[in-house]
Amino acid sequence: MVFKLNSQLLSRIASGNGHGEDSPYFDGWKAYETDPHHPTENPNGVIQMGLAENQLCFDLIQDWLKKNPKASICTPEGLNEFREIAIFQDYHGLPEFRNAVANFMGKVRGNRVTYDPDRIVMSGGATGAHETIAFCLADPGEAFLVPTPYYPGFDRDLRWRTGVKLIPVDSDSSNNFKVTIEALENAYEMAQLDNIKVKGLLITNPSNPLGTILDRETLRSIVRFINEKNIHLVCDEIYAATVFSQPDFISVAEILQEDIECNLDLVHVVYSLSKDMGFPGLRVGIIYSYNDAVVSCARKMSSFGLVSTQTQYLVASMLSDNEFVEKFIRESKRRLAARYRVFTHGLDQAGIKCLKTSNAGLFLWMDLSGLLKEQTVEAEMELWRVIIHDVKLNVSPGCSFHCLKPGWFRVCFANMDDQTMHVALSRIKTFVNKEADTKKKPKKSLRWQGSLKLLNPPRIYDDFINSPHSPIPHSPLVRARN
Repeated sequence: MVFKLNSQLLSRIASGNGHGEDSPYFDGWKAYETDPHHPTENPNGVIQMGLAENQLCFDLIQDWLKKNPKASICTPEGLNEFREIAIFQDYHGLPEFRNAVANFMGKVRGNRVTYDPDRIVMSGGATGAHETIAFCLADPGEAFLVPTPYYPGFDRDLRWRTGVKLIPVDSDSSNNFKVTIEALENAYEMAQLDNIKVKGLLITNPSNPLGTILDRETLRSIVRFINEKNIHLVCDEIYAATVFSQPDFISVAEILQEDIECNLDLVHVVYSLSKDMGFPGLRVGIIYSYNDAVVSCARKMSSFGLVSTQTQYLVASMLSDNEFVEKFIRESKRRLAARYRVFTHGLDQAGIKCLKTSNAGLFLWMDLSGLLKEQTVEAEMELWRVIIHDVKLNVSPGCSFHCLKPGWFRVCFANMDDQTMHVALSRIKTFVNKEADTKKKPKKSLRWQGSLKLLNPPRIYDDFINSPHSPIPHSPLVRARN
């Protein structure tokens, strides 16, 4: 007998689409997974350029592991520690792990600030850290301001299970998408008019997807803003060690050391080793809060997403090796800078420009507005489909990052080897040249066509997928399966 699943038997979370993964950002991944590029087995497959992953320094990690076999309890050299690590550990985490992470966070920030290991709270990656912070700071229906463009996963990480709202703070390409106090004030006032209680401001520094950093005066103005409004400031600094050229990264922790009035209980930092070390699979997320109550609550909540003690043990050993850490940070910056130069040069040869103020991250903010048939989100989506299905590159459209200006795309450059990068650049150049030739001829529609309905985005993305006003279109790839 076959039973039909009744959605009424499930919770609203289980039966709904609040996860936010029915969007072009995640559908690009699905297109890659169904047809992944391989240099010999599938050379015409989709190249993954939608995953912000740092794969440029794995040789350094592997060399260290070979020289330090005791760091793993799964080697003959480390087997003596197996029992102590395998038995129950509470949610505080291993002391050596918290000490090593605090030390590493300081080194990444040029030793200009120090971090208290007792304020380190571990979580299952930055995803878990963000959700835990949202649970600690806001009740369902309350909101965080988030400057755009912002990482699409925030709509899932902060909203799905918490019931918290995100209020986009508009930025403009005319000033390189800088965060302004005027935009923050406007978003805050509009939320009040809508009777929505704003509990905090979430900033990403360095920015995903822009690859830019916040300057000192902007950070100071943000701290003054949240202090004046008496709302929380959550600083996502997971790309801190990816700043590969001047100016240097400035952490909010540095600002708090300066002569500035701020209630420290309002400030919280989210960090992880996924981007700076290239360890997304190890799921090492960190909450660093200046608020004692938040530290206490987040630590208890971390029971739902702890970092395994085996991972803590390995990471503690690696990050306690100061000589290795300094070499890794230095070499990672050098390799990221070199990859950035090669990639931007290749794009420039194809006549494609990127945001010039970028000096961090594992990606570029690429301007393809000149290839749009018209300056609309619909045209951006049509171009995205062609890039995915014809050019076979998974890049992420700006609308999935809530970018108001059509034509911007995020393209990741650090998650592939040199050969794959050159194949990707070759495909881009070929496509752009073909489009240029097409414009000289009578106008034709782009090849790949699909059914897609787009509607105007509202200010507040509270019903992310189910709302008839959703700013992120339901992907035709998903519709084809439904």
